Amino acid sequence: MQAPESILKIWNRFDSFPMDTLVKVWNYDPQRELQQRTVEEMRKHRAKYGITGNCFDLALWLWQEFQENGVEASLIGHDLHTEEAHVAVVASSKEGFAYLCDLGDQWLQPILIDSESRDFRAGRHGGFFPAADIEVLPFEHHVNIFYHRPNGKRSSQSYDLSPVDYKEFLRAAELSQRTFRSSPLIECRLPFRGEVAHWELEGWQSQISTSKGIIHEPSLHTLEEWGERVHIRTGYDRKFLQRAMSDYFS
Repeated sequence: MQAPESILKIWNRFDSFPMDTLVKVWNYDPQRELQQRTVEEMRKHRAKYGITGNCFDLALWLWQEFQENGVEASLIGHDLHTEEAHVAVVASSKEGFAYLCDLGDQWLQPILIDSESRDFRAGRHGGFFPAADIEVLPFEHHVNIFYHRPNGKRSSQSYDLSPVDYKEFLRAAELSQRTFRSSPLIECRLPFRGEVAHWELEGWQSQISTSKGIIHEPSLHTLEEWGERVHIRTGYDRKFLQRAMSDYFS
C-alpha cells in the first residue's frame, strides 16, 4: 500500500510541514488583489519564518513539486468554494496506479487507492496516519477512507477523485484565504514516545493524539504562552507567531 520511491522522495520533503490557518491571517492584505500565495512565495516564507500554510497552500506546493519532478499528479477536493472545503493531491506511479497524498490532514505518507494494483490490500493498515489505522474502500470516482482509532472509535472521510481544474482550484483557494475562523487551527505530526503522534490546536485547546489515546494539554491564557507552545510544536518563528496570533487576542 506504500507509494513508490518516485512519489515518496517528493512527499518526504514535507515531513516537517504543519498545517495551519495562521499564515493567511498574517499574509492578508486588503490592498492586494490576490491573497493566495504562489509556491515561490511559500518557499521564501518557509525559509525565513519556518511557516507553511493551510490545505490549499500545501496541496498547491506538493502538486507543483510533483510537476517539477516528472510525477503525474492532479489536484482534488470537496466542498470547494465553501468554508468546509478540503483539498489534496492524487499522484500516479509509473505504472499508472493512484496514491492519495493529503498534507492538509497531516498523513504520514501517501496510500494506494487503486484496487487494480497487485499491491492493493483490503483491511486495516498502520503507519499511514497518526494514531489511527487506515482502511481504503475505492470506487470509480471516489474513495472512502476509514480511520480506526484507539478504544474502538471509527470515523470516515470520502474523497472525490475527479481532478480539479487549476483555475477553479485557485478560485477556491482565493476564497479560503479570505475566510477566517474565530480561533486558529494548527496541526502537525509530532514524534512522541516512540511513535509519530498528531498535535492539534483548535478552539484554544490543544491535544496530542496517540495510539494509546488522547492527551489533553493544560490550558493557556495569554498570547505569549500560546506563542511559545506553538513554536515548540511547529518550529514557527516566534516573532511571526506573535504577529499572526495577536489579532485573536485584541
